Amino acid sequence: MSTTDRGPPSKEDTQTDFGDLNVLGSMPAPTTSIDACLTDGFHFDNGLKISGGSGCLLVAGEAFSWRPWEAFGDGGEERKKRMLNQQGQWDVQNEAWGLLDVVWPKPDLLILGLGASTYPISPETRQFINSLGIRVDIQDTRNAAAQFNLLATERGVGNIAAALIPIGWKGR
Repeated sequence: MSTTDRGPPSKEDTQTDFGDLNVLGSMPAPTTSIDACLTDGFHFDNGLKISGGSGCLLVAGEAFSWRPWEAFGDGGEERKKRMLNQQGQWDVQNEAWGLLDVVWPKPDLLILGLGASTYPISPETRQFINSLGIRVDIQDTRNAAAQFNLLATERGVGNIAAALIPIGWKGR
């Protein structure tokens, strides 16, 4: 017969309060923290909602509606349905990154959320983002949003940016 009896109660103050171990507990979440990823948009901690199928670009503590498929010009809606190139790589025009080109200081890391699935990005897209001095991390949108929330809280919204496509977007 097993027991969970640990003997007499301790009179020493050696108990660990796990609430004290939450080093980010006193840090306020950024106002651009993502509360919900929807099939056609996003809900943010500050009450902002982006809908209608638009993605979002989170830079320097600001949230922008983002439609990278419109950088293709004519046929943008058709291209939205499949922003994948022939090799199955996520590929958009350099103009889609215009905001990252002009913002100063530049974020260290761009977290790229590509809908419900993860795709490799084209070498041209990666090279352009890297030429701006920004590293890129690719994930599905839900995980990218969670990583953005964590890193923006830890490191600040000036160091982390996110470009997220709604989870309803399908690559093909």
